[in-house]
Amino acid sequence: MRYRGYGPQEGTDLIPEHIQVTVELPDPSSPDCRAVNSILARVGDKWSILIIVLLGDGPKRFNEIRRTVSGISQRMLTLTLRGLVRDGLVTRTVVPTTPPRVDYELTKLGSTLWEAVEPVCSWARGHVNEILSSREQFNEKAENKPDGMSYLADSTEGAAEARPGSLSCCP
Repeated sequence: MRYRGYGPQEGTDLIPEHIQVTVELPDPSSPDCRAVNSILARVGDKWSILIIVLLGDGPKRFNEIRRTVSGISQRMLTLTLRGLVRDGLVTRTVVPTTPPRVDYELTKLGSTLWEAVEPVCSWARGHVNEILSSREQFNEKAENKPDGMSYLADSTEGAAEARPGSLSCCP
């Protein structure tokens, strides 16, 4: 284990018993740490979260998911759903019809993830105007820098901008 000691903050009184405070940091190469990192990578990626939110309303067919989650390719949707099924978050049910129908639904475990993600969606809905305003202010400052250089090559790069038909945390 690695340890990191923290000293007293400026302006705080020292209590002799609390002079040496140590925080135990987990070993990043431990199997537990690697397992947690792989789980966070799965549930934290852009497409997985959107699919989990979408399936929170009930089972959906592959093409329904594809139409609702704009911007996702068929291959990426297939890979993401396969990973969610592999991790036990989503079930895949093939209905023997002509043509075959495939439904995806949250498992009990996937529903617990949805319960964790839904408050983040609620927060986003409640603060969307503040975030958009902050982005506008940032962009204006970047455009008005005296040296002509912006903070970022494209300040909206990677941002999930609202598009007609795009899935969001909004009902």
